[in-house]
Formats: sequence, structure tokens, C-alpha cells
Amino acid sequence: MDAYRQLTASGSSTRAAAALTGLPRAAEARDRARPTPAPARPAPVNALTEPERQAIREALTSDDLVDLAPAAAFAVLLEQGRYLGSVSTFYRVLRCEDQVRERRRQARHAPRARPELTATGPGQVYSWDITKLKGPAKGVYYDAYVMIDIYSRYIVGVHVHHRETGVLAAEMMREVFGVHGIPHVVHADRGTSMTSKDVATLLEDLQVTRSHSRPKVSNDNPFSEAWFKTAKYSPLFPEYFPDLTAAQRFMTDFVNWYNHCHHHRGIGLHTPADVHHGRHQAVNQRRRHVLERARTEHPERFTTAQTLPKALQLPEQVWINPPEQPAETPAA
Repeated sequence: MDAYRQLTASGSSTRAAAALTGLPRAAEARDRARPTPAPARPAPVNALTEPERQAIREALTSDDLVDLAPAAAFAVLLEQGRYLGSVSTFYRVLRCEDQVRERRRQARHAPRARPELTATGPGQVYSWDITKLKGPAKGVYYDAYVMIDIYSRYIVGVHVHHRETGVLAAEMMREVFGVHGIPHVVHADRGTSMTSKDVATLLEDLQVTRSHSRPKVSNDNPFSEAWFKTAKYSPLFPEYFPDLTAAQRFMTDFVNWYNHCHHHRGIGLHTPADVHHGRHQAVNQRRRHVLERARTEHPERFTTAQTLPKALQLPEQVWINPPEQPAETPAA
């Protein structure tokens, strides 16, 4: 570029200078437009030396100052007759060490255990929860306490009250256990009633294992949540309930229909009452007889030898969070 500029300064045309130097004519303009690099800035006269910075680091991470904010450490050092720098200087030194944050060891909550519950028959695992029912005015709600057997899907208990308390929850459980027997496990989320002393004491006295969902994980209580959706998405579910008596009457009628008339896909299209009380075996037998008679009359319409379709078969076990299966290693 210097040769190009010397040629143009001596009177040569830009075309001739470009031909002689092998540079395009626009190169000189681009070079002139480039910003001139700023000269290296000299170190400020008040900059800390490395020993001084090291002294600040050692002081702020010492046992007596590590728990203090830089401003508090600054004050303590002054009281000790030491001046190592300003508060801003302390922050700059700590920032270079990535220590402008909490420098103490922080408490870490242990991860909540993932509940894994299985039931192979009725009366083993109950799940319960509380849902809100809209009342006649804004801000007025009724609390529906619902307990379900996760294997049979049978609603073993439903109470509707003006409020949610552990005392009312324990009262419902005593009634349920007196009618349907004491289960092995009672599962619920971590609401105030579910973790209340009244409920905990009752289950402890009855030697019933308590199980709780992980915080903010609704999937850990799927049977109760699914039932609430079934009820509230029903065409008969009202927009609001005029009073507590109406809410109690509706829930009683709906639970009676659900238990005795609803054919649940998760239990082989049986009704929860049939499975809970052991009548599903006789129902399956009648279904087989009908299918066998149809197969005899029209064998060409049946493609498999299976007498009972999979949709009509009751699952052998029901899970809340089945164990995760280990990933299969690909074959070599």
C-alpha cells in the first residue's frame, strides 16, 4: 500500500499505480477508511498491584469475613486498622474471581422420592384429593373430598363440606375404612389437609402407609385428577351449585352412576362396582359365552382365536408411576 501511495503522489494515475502494484484502486480508499487502532492505554497510576489484589482476595475469603458482604467486610477491616481498598474495589476483585454472588455453602433440599405404587386387586391402594365446586356467588366454593380405589376405580368415599380441614378428611377416612376395609397405602398430594396431623395420626394408628406426590407434580396423583376431569366435563355438571345441599346431592348421584353404570376402559370396560366387589369374573364369563356363540354362527367374521378382546380384559396390576425400564443396549 505504501508503494501505491508513493506512485500516486509522484503523479502516476491510480490505474497505472494499480497495475504496477497489483492492488485494486479501491484498496487505498478502504485502507484509508479503516479506523486507526487506539494506542495502548497506560495502566492508571492508582491501579492495584498484584500483591494488593491478592491481599484483598485473602481477606474476603478468610474465615471471619467470608460470610460478610463486601461493604460489611470493608467496615470490619477499617475497625481492625486495615485499609485494602474501597468497596467498589472489593467488588471488582471479586468479580474477576467470579465471586460476586453468595460465597457460602448453600443448603440443598434432597430430591423428593418418586412415588411408585402398585395394586393387584381392590382394597390395596387408595388415592384421594380435594376439588373445588363453584358456589352461588363469586368467591364461594365447596370442597369435595373424594377417595378412589386405584385398581377398581371405585369411589369408596365422597364428602362435600364448606371448608377444607384435616379433621374433616380424617372423618371421611374413618367412614371409608369402616365400610370398605383398611388399605395398605393411602396416596395423596401435599395439600394442607393431606399432610395434616389428624390424617397422619389416623393412618399411623391404623398402620397404613402414607404416600405423597412430589411438589408441583400433578402426574403423581393421576387417578384422582382423572376422576375430577370426568366429573367436571360431564354434560350434567352444573355451572354452579346454589347451596351446599345441592352440591352434596349432585356428587352423591354422580358417584352412584360412576360406580354402578360407567363402563371404564381402564378396567376392561367393567363398572367399578363389578371389579371392586368381584363380580367381573361372572360378567366376563357371560361375555365369553356370547362371543363363542357368535363365533360358532359366523366363524368367517373372526380373525383370531382369542375369545375375549384385549379391550375387555382386566389389567393384572395398576401402577402409580411404574418403574422406569432400563434402556436396551443395541446388539453389537
